[in-house]
Amino acid sequence: MTKIKSFCAVRPTRDKAHLVATRPYYTYKKHIMDAKLEENPFTFMHIINPEYGLNDKSPGNSEERFLKVKERYDEFIADGILVKDTVPALYVYQQTKNGHAYLGVIAGASVEEYEKDLIKKHEATITSREQVFVNYLEITGFNAEPVLLSHAPSVKLNKVLAEICAERSEYEFSTTDLIKHELWVVTGKRAQEIIDCFAEINPIYIADGHHRSASSALLADKLRLKGASKDAISQYFLAFFIDEERLNILPFNRVTKDLNGLLPTAFLEALKENFTVQATEKHAPEQVHQIIMFLDEKWYELTPKAPVLDTKNPVKQLDGQILTDYILDPILNIKDLKTDERIQFVSGEEGVETLIEKVKKYPQGVGFVLYPIEMSQVKAVADAQLIMPPKSTWVEPKLRSGLTIYPISDD
Repeated sequence: MTKIKSFCAVRPTRDKAHLVATRPYYTYKKHIMDAKLEENPFTFMHIINPEYGLNDKSPGNSEERFLKVKERYDEFIADGILVKDTVPALYVYQQTKNGHAYLGVIAGASVEEYEKDLIKKHEATITSREQVFVNYLEITGFNAEPVLLSHAPSVKLNKVLAEICAERSEYEFSTTDLIKHELWVVTGKRAQEIIDCFAEINPIYIADGHHRSASSALLADKLRLKGASKDAISQYFLAFFIDEERLNILPFNRVTKDLNGLLPTAFLEALKENFTVQATEKHAPEQVHQIIMFLDEKWYELTPKAPVLDTKNPVKQLDGQILTDYILDPILNIKDLKTDERIQFVSGEEGVETLIEKVKKYPQGVGFVLYPIEMSQVKAVADAQLIMPPKSTWVEPKLRSGLTIYPISDD
């Protein structure tokens, strides 16, 4: 059973939805961000960056900065740019990119189910990052970026969603990145139908947003100690629930700046201990356990030898982990993927061309193109309560901030 909660979203008026909604700030290059803030007075980025244009700025991630975010948020409400719904609702959202429709439900996800591991994790979180976001949520009083949660397909839910999508949407607009966005506000009997459908679905898996969900759980626990009831809005967190078959999982490819002092010929010889190495014309793998390497302007196919494949451990059999255990660590002396400056990550969205460009920047650089991890592999790791390697997946859809803002309190 999965419990979801309807809520009164704070959201833009229909005429300004396309102007308010924004990608996460870290996805913008600085000059594009500056232009966006300069030209669009309605963008949610003005809330996230309340000191834009000021010379005297407060320290990042400070209480002072978060208070200014809260002030700017309140100004958007006072100016009528953002309005809080008066009736609790669920929000059916569809994002269409390159002909693929990502359809799901925006709702409150249960912290209790998260704590009981009914919402399953596959990524380790960093305590310091958790605490920063807890402070942010507590001071600002809102959450604007949903956690991406996946679930098994449901015929009943798909039928309800199809009926809703046949009606006129509250929002329908396209953004400059050629993505179409549609949102339906669902209340009353129809919302209850969706809630009932989710009662028959379990478990749920975090596809993207481990730090956001962990921070929300920490804040919920803190507020429970202050008397928050079990069904309070603070005991849920903003989430987008989506059928796992609608997700698109792209790889995170790897580039290293050098060969740890080895010549390309010596590096290739070292690889042969655990891999079959052969020249190829392929620029991307066609199946699992096939790694494509770009080295010295040439392409190679690496196939792990049988002893390398640990079929009993769902993490050890991931291609990203095989790459770490048998190449990055022992041959290239890269011990920590999170901190070593000799390694870079290239998302599948950026494509192989970006990987080639990065490799060519370094005289002894090498690039590795991985096959996308499948959802079944993610679930196997999560079910075993294990942790995936850093930067294992690039999961789409990437949601926009500011469309359905989640208030932390019931006020």
